[in-house]
Amino acid sequence: MHFTRLISRSVSLRLAVSLCLAVSFCLAVFCLPASANEQQDQQIEFFERKIRPVLVQHCYECHSGDSDVIQGGLRLDHPDAMVRGGDNGAAVMPGEPEKSLLLAAIRYEEMEMPPDGKLSEAVAQDFEKWIALGAADPRANDSLPQSNPASDIDWDQARAFWSFQEPIKHQPPSAKATDWAAGKIDAFVLHRLESAGIAPNAAADRQTLIRRVTFDLTGLPPTPRDVERFLSDDSPTSYQRLIERLLSDPRRAERWSRMWLDVVRYAEDQAHIVGGNDSLTYPNAYRYRDWVISALAGDMPFDQFIKLQLAADLIVPDDQDAHLALGLLGLGPKYYRRNDPTVMADEWEDRIDTVSRGLIGLTVACARCHDHKFDPIPTSDYYALAGVFAGTEMFNRPINDTVEKQTGKKKKGEAKKPQDAVHIVREGKPTDIAIQIRGDATNKGPLVERTFLTVLSKQPIPLSNGSGRGDLANAIADRKNPLTARVIVNRIWMQLMGAPLVATPSNFGKFGSRPTHPQLLDDLSVRFMENDWSLKWLQREIVLSSTYRQSSDIDPAKAAIDPENTLRWRMNRRRLSAEGYRDALLAVAGRMETSIGGVSIEPDTKDSRRRTLYSKISRLGLNPLLARFDFPDPNAHSAKRHETTTPLQKLFLLNSPFLIAQSTALSDRIPITSQSHQSAIQTAYQTLYARQPTRQEITLGENYLLDGSQQAWPQYLQALLISNEMFMID
Repeated sequence: MHFTRLISRSVSLRLAVSLCLAVSFCLAVFCLPASANEQQDQQIEFFERKIRPVLVQHCYECHSGDSDVIQGGLRLDHPDAMVRGGDNGAAVMPGEPEKSLLLAAIRYEEMEMPPDGKLSEAVAQDFEKWIALGAADPRANDSLPQSNPASDIDWDQARAFWSFQEPIKHQPPSAKATDWAAGKIDAFVLHRLESAGIAPNAAADRQTLIRRVTFDLTGLPPTPRDVERFLSDDSPTSYQRLIERLLSDPRRAERWSRMWLDVVRYAEDQAHIVGGNDSLTYPNAYRYRDWVISALAGDMPFDQFIKLQLAADLIVPDDQDAHLALGLLGLGPKYYRRNDPTVMADEWEDRIDTVSRGLIGLTVACARCHDHKFDPIPTSDYYALAGVFAGTEMFNRPINDTVEKQTGKKKKGEAKKPQDAVHIVREGKPTDIAIQIRGDATNKGPLVERTFLTVLSKQPIPLSNGSGRGDLANAIADRKNPLTARVIVNRIWMQLMGAPLVATPSNFGKFGSRPTHPQLLDDLSVRFMENDWSLKWLQREIVLSSTYRQSSDIDPAKAAIDPENTLRWRMNRRRLSAEGYRDALLAVAGRMETSIGGVSIEPDTKDSRRRTLYSKISRLGLNPLLARFDFPDPNAHSAKRHETTTPLQKLFLLNSPFLIAQSTALSDRIPITSQSHQSAIQTAYQTLYARQPTRQEITLGENYLLDGSQQAWPQYLQALLISNEMFMID
């Protein structure tokens, strides 16, 4: 349903009412929550990383079944026992942190637990978040042993799991409607559809298709001229030529850089800053962002893209520009009390989590305090990787030779001020570290040599050359690594198709989802590597498929068989991200500044004209526009975006000076006179939606504009800009 059909046919109805109705409708339609299974998986992962380790380290001694005396009658080693509580009542009230005695005790508000010292407010906030989200706790189903030492793991059996097997190419399966399949992707999809008794949707109309693929590849809407040129070209290769033009567009690299920056939790400061102390900020972080844009614009092979971000200083030691890639590690969370064992252990965990979930789709950080509860990752493997980062130093590299440097023993060669530096990493002292019992940095276990994950190594792969970063980079980017290609192929597929093949893009372990089309994923991954790990090749392969070109129309009969569209019988209708929507506003208003790269901007000021990619990203205080429209938390790796509906979104759309500035600029770009209402309305629809308005839509617009007020035209355009259709890709 188009937005203007919601406007009352009564000319006397005020625009404010129309806007409210429009916003309520569009937000209700396109802001669909993450599935219950996804939310549960995320909450359990949060428990494993943030809650269970604290309970084990600080609470189990007095409050578990293994305690000599269960203090206060309270056990904290089982979810039912926590809710049942002890002498003072329930310790945890799921969904109600203010009523949960455990949280009050952690904050020393009533009782004081643990008694040997108050835990940090950051820990308390983790517990508050966990309880507020429902206190998800997988321990009720723990039939696994509490310890899973490497010697007890049957590694042959562990490596038999689907994601630990090397992907192989597959012959296209047989299908009946062979004329529909444009390539191998379609053959795999069609086989599954026909097996379920479903026919694929017809192709989307050409107007829909050019808007879809232009947004998908460049993050921007097509211009009316682009649409006219494509619609008037009836040659059989017109779509292929459109794809090549879009793949060559410099703006493609900007659109796809944002996906990668989510993965590596890009930010320019820290969540905790004391007063005006800027020592932990990264004013020149944008230089890493510019490196990513440049690498993607040049279609750098993805394996090389990974290697440089982990070890550019070791791979190309004399290429200072390439060293900007080390921002993946250097721009992570950094804490005060440098060199404190607990602080450094927390930083190592961040690096391990970002690298493992982001690059190989495994939740290795869950093994910091105990052997992984689901995957064959013993604690020894975690600390084998931690040793790599323990031997790596954070480094404020001067941006030029004139910068004042420090000369202290550990600061030699560093810039004194963060404003004069790029924050990257360099080699420190090669270090093997000891297992930290229950994650306690002061409770040391046996020393662990630096090696790659055992389950991914038929023979131990040592990470012993210097810090081990170069060896780690090679191990991750090795073609024999069964995960790396699969993970990035799945991420690209998710961006283009609206849903991933593996529903948990950063968890390919046993607790993650299984692929909906395993042979398709494997075949595409192998061919991606064979084509020089080219992301441009991969994007082309997907958007040229008949699967991608399907309409998003919902057929009730097909939906009854496959309501979640897991078999891909239609294209998924998608909501634009915060960046996509804001960039579209700038583009249609003719106000976008098109220069590539450079310093960060504030995206919500009315005079801001740069693409949203260039927004300043703060861990301490994320820009309100970004936060309001579901930008991910930059404190941690983000697997995918989630969508919410809030009153503040509606208020922003109605009142934002930025949005009003775009509607005013658009009204100047598309002038209107008393004799040109119809022509102006048609131009507006072509510019915003890549289509002609219906006769009814023209009539509704003309009726509204009859009052002739000076503000009627920009207000009408604002209504179109905040419409359902403007937010969505069909």
